[in-house]
Amino acid sequence: MRMICLGLLALAEGVALREGAVDSPIQHVLAQMPLLVLAGAITGWDLRVPPSWAVPLLLTALTAFLFWILPRNVDWALTPAGELAKYLSLPLLLGVPLRLSWPWLGPVLRGFLKANALSMLGVLGFLYTHAPVRICNSYLVSAQQDLGFAFLYLAAALACLWAFPLLFGQLRSMPVCTAGCTKCGV
Repeated sequence: MRMICLGLLALAEGVALREGAVDSPIQHVLAQMPLLVLAGAITGWDLRVPPSWAVPLLLTALTAFLFWILPRNVDWALTPAGELAKYLSLPLLLGVPLRLSWPWLGPVLRGFLKANALSMLGVLGFLYTHAPVRICNSYLVSAQQDLGFAFLYLAAALACLWAFPLLFGQLRSMPVCTAGCTKCGV
């Protein structure tokens, strides 16, 4: 029940960013949309599915992701019909399926998806910063370029975050002995 409440809180926060999404593509694409996906992922946190559902759920999530990453659909998301579709599809068709399929994916497939996400962010960053015309008609060219740089910064930050465990190993917490014994030196 607690996870559903947290998911609804993330959804409410995503809806609260509605006005900011109209003004700034960064708030729309890199704040509101991820919050809606997070709302779905948190809501589906306690759900369990059999391993045979992993591939169909992952394909559903990837299809929703590929739909919403297109600049034309980012523009459409600012219309009333697109907004409703965004509020329903991002949590239900991207957040929940991605959360349910992720535990069943192997490390190679997870790495492939992460590498693909980084390359897509890099390509979108390049596209938005170097396009001579407006890609999203709802935003100014300067705002579009800012979004492109934000994509590139996000790609760099995620690359560092995801490479850290590969380079330095997993962080391990030290066990804490509360007994005050002489074996552990505490």
